[in-house]
Amino acid sequence: MTPAIGIIGGSGVSGFDGLEKMERRKISTPFGDPSDELIGGKFEGRQVWFLSRHGQGHTILPTEVNHRANFWALRSVGVRWVICATAVGSLKEEYPPRSIVLPDQYFDRTSQRANHTFFGQGLVAHVDFGDPISAGLRAILLEAGQAEGAEIHDGGTYVCMDGPAFSTRAESHYYRHFGFDIIGMTNLPEAKLAREAEIALATLGMVTDYDSWRGEDDSVTASSVVEHLAANAEMSERVLKRAIPLIPAVPNWPEHTSLDSAIFTPGESWSEAARERLGAILNGR
Repeated sequence: MTPAIGIIGGSGVSGFDGLEKMERRKISTPFGDPSDELIGGKFEGRQVWFLSRHGQGHTILPTEVNHRANFWALRSVGVRWVICATAVGSLKEEYPPRSIVLPDQYFDRTSQRANHTFFGQGLVAHVDFGDPISAGLRAILLEAGQAEGAEIHDGGTYVCMDGPAFSTRAESHYYRHFGFDIIGMTNLPEAKLAREAEIALATLGMVTDYDSWRGEDDSVTASSVVEHLAANAEMSERVLKRAIPLIPAVPNWPEHTSLDSAIFTPGESWSEAARERLGAILNGR
C-alpha cells in the first residue's frame, strides 16, 4: 500500500481544502468507530487522509474521542505520517494566542490510560516513548511555519488533561512552576498510539488562550477561545499545505519500526484473536 499522510483536525480545523480525487471512507475497527469518516485525496501528488478528531459539528468530548479506532483506521489505509492540529492553552507569556508551538514532550494528567494502547489481552508491547514526537516531522513543520510567516516556537512540553472543564488557577500555576509550555486535552493519546502503530507524528499546537494563570481578568472561556480559532485554522492549513510536499515518500524513519524491539510476547504465544485485532498495526509480523 502506498504510504499516506494523515491529518487530524481539532477545534476549528474541520477539513482540508485542495484535495483532488476526493473520497470518503467509513471504516469499522476492532476498537469501535472512529470519530468520523476519513476524507481522502491527492495533494501535490501525495495521498492524504483527513480525520476530524471531534467529529463534524464538534459533537465529541475530549474524553469521548476513540483514539484507538482513529489510529487503527488511519493505519489501515496506509498512513505512516500524521500531523495533528490541536487547540492549546499557553502556559508562557511568550506564547500568545494565534502563535504555534511544536511540542517535543508530554506530561500525562489523563485518567483513561488503558484506552491509550492497542496492546493487552494476551499480547504485550512496550514502545520506546522517551522522545514521543518525530524529530523529522517536527523539523518539516518548523520549516513550513517559518516560510508562511507564522509565529512558531520549536519544542516544549504539552500537558494533557482530561477536561472538559479548563484548568483551575491553582492547576495552571502548578504547571507553570514546573516549566511546562502548553496544555490541551487530546494529543498525548494520539502520540502514544501513533508510536505503537509505527506512524511518525508531530503536532501543531495552535494557541487560543493563556489558560487561567494570568489573573482574574484573563480566565479562559469558550467564547474567548472561539475568537482565535478561525485565524488559527487559516494558518494551520497554510502550514500543512507547505509541509506535505516536504514529507519523504519512503517510511524509513525510526518511528516506522518502533515495534521491532517493543513486543515482549513471543510470536508462538500470540492468540489468533490478537493477531486479527491488531492486523493493521502488526503489519504482517
